[in-house]
Amino acid sequence: MRTVLVIGIGAGDPEHLTLQAVTALGRADVVFVIDKGLDSGGQDDLLALRTEILRRHRPDGGYRLVTAPEVGRDRGPVVERDDETYREVVVDWQDRRARLYREMLDAELADGETGAFLVWGDPSLYDGTLRLLDEVLDGAPGQWRFESIAGISSVAALAAAHRLILNRVGRPVLITTGRRVAEGLPDDVDDVVVMLDGRTAFATIPPERRTELSIYWGAYLGTPDELLVAGPLDEVADEIVRVRAEARERKGWIMDTYLLRRRDGER
Repeated sequence: MRTVLVIGIGAGDPEHLTLQAVTALGRADVVFVIDKGLDSGGQDDLLALRTEILRRHRPDGGYRLVTAPEVGRDRGPVVERDDETYREVVVDWQDRRARLYREMLDAELADGETGAFLVWGDPSLYDGTLRLLDEVLDGAPGQWRFESIAGISSVAALAAAHRLILNRVGRPVLITTGRRVAEGLPDDVDDVVVMLDGRTAFATIPPERRTELSIYWGAYLGTPDELLVAGPLDEVADEIVRVRAEARERKGWIMDTYLLRRRDGER
């Protein structure tokens, strides 16, 4: 029997690890890391954070670190693609990532050992690791144990940074992607958390609708480089676009999340 742990490591602060995550990390004989540096240039910071987490929480060094470069992904103009084409691109990338996981596990994890994948934020929120590993391990019942350890998501980190309560009394909260926001905000939801927005979809909202909304934006949440901007969307949209572009140019990458909230006197 081999065990695979998927451990949420938070949005960027080594102290985001829960006590449960630290305990799980202490069980790992092998830690698997996908290094995105070769694929996206400036993401050495992300590998460095994982290294810092291991230094703090596994000072014994009693594990093997196994890294592999990220499989290539078509990063063309996904906003302009239709749903079917976009899904085909994502499925193709996921299939190749799943094969990489299988190769790593077969080559590096022996019977009786425990392996760990360190996943940004929470494994259950906009991350494909659980789904891909489920497919990889499904063909060998009785040979694998598979566990998920919750983490602090960028959504939780954003709310904490802005001192927000995401829900308002009797109202739903929608978590969606920038691609969906670019297609139009739903009329029946007052609070929309947006993730995976590579093209500042909030800036495409028509001016007459911007006056109805406030935005709470954050980038590099939980890190020393954390950036926060909040205010009426019609007043701060251009500022966020500028700050975001400057930060991405400076670091070579950016991770950001934001809440769009209809303005009705409540927060």
